[in-house]
Amino acid sequence: MAHFDLPLSALETFRPDRDEPADFDAFWADTLAEARGLTWEPRFTPVGPVDSGVTGVDVDDVEFAGFGGHPIRAWLVRPRGVDGPLPCVVQYIGYNSGRGLAHQHTLLPAAGFAVLVMDTRGQGSGALPGATPDPVGSAPHTAGRLTDGIDDPAHAYYRRVFCDAVLAIDAARAHPAIDGARVSVWGGSQGGGIALAAAALSDGLRFAAIDFPFLSGIRRAVSITDAAPYSELVTYLQTRRGDEEQVFRTLSYLDGVNFAARARVPALFSVGLMDAVCPPSTVFAAYNHYAGEKGIRVYSYNGHEGGGPVHQREMLRALAARG
Repeated sequence: MAHFDLPLSALETFRPDRDEPADFDAFWADTLAEARGLTWEPRFTPVGPVDSGVTGVDVDDVEFAGFGGHPIRAWLVRPRGVDGPLPCVVQYIGYNSGRGLAHQHTLLPAAGFAVLVMDTRGQGSGALPGATPDPVGSAPHTAGRLTDGIDDPAHAYYRRVFCDAVLAIDAARAHPAIDGARVSVWGGSQGGGIALAAAALSDGLRFAAIDFPFLSGIRRAVSITDAAPYSELVTYLQTRRGDEEQVFRTLSYLDGVNFAARARVPALFSVGLMDAVCPPSTVFAAYNHYAGEKGIRVYSYNGHEGGGPVHQREMLRALAARG
C-alpha cells in the first residue's frame, strides 16, 4: 500500500468537526448505569501451569458481568512471586479475534504488569479464539460485526462491547492482587477503538495505549478506504438505499473522535501512514481531538501492523514511566 492519505504535515493539524449527537453523554451514562445495575461479583478461577502451559506467571480464567449482565470471559495473567498489589493493563483485542490462550499474553507480565485480556463478545477465530457468545440478536446485517444493530444506537453491537470494556476495568480492580489506582488500557485496531472509548468512559485510569484505533472518523474512513471492516458499511448501504443518515447517526454514538474529546487519561497513540484498514487521517482526527496529555508515534512506511515490536517497546517504556 502506497501513501494514500493526507501528507504528514496536514495530518498533524487535521481536526475535523465532530458529528456528535446532543444526547451523547446521557446515552453513555444511562448505558453504564443500566449495566452496573445488573452486575455480579467477577469470578477468578486459577489455572495451573499444566493447563496454561507457562510456569513464570499466575493465570486466572475470569468471568465478569458485561452489558446486560451477560457473562464475559477474560484472562488475568500476572508475574509470579511479586509482592504487593500490581499495576494492571486491561487489553482489548483486534477485529474477529478473541482472548486466545493464556500463554499468548505474557509480554506485559514479563515487564512486571498484570494483564486482563478481555474476550470480545461474539468474536474469535484463527490464532486468537474466543469464548464469549453475544446473546443479543439484531436486525439483518452484513457479515461481520460492524453493522450488527446499526438500525438504532440502543441496538448497536459496539454499545455492548464498549460497555463490556468499562466493566472489564471494574473486574480487574476487584482482584486482590491488583492496585486499582494503577490500571491502564491498551489495544490496537478494534482494540484501540475500544481502549479509546474506555479511556473516555472510565474514571481513574493511569494510562491509555491507543494503537491505530478503528471506529474513529467513521464517515471519512468509509469514503477513502475499500478495506474491511469499513467495507462492511458500504456493502450494507448498497442494499439499504436511503438509510445513510440513520446509519451514520448510530455510528456517531460510537465514533472515537467523540470519545477522544472527553478522554483525559494520559495517552500514547500510534499510526502507520500506509494503513488502509484504519486510515491515518482517522487516527489523527481522534488524536487531535484528544483532551488529555498525549503523544503519538508515527511509522511512515508501515501499514496495519503499525510499529509492531518496536512500538510495543515504546508502550512498555511509557507504562513503566507511569509506575
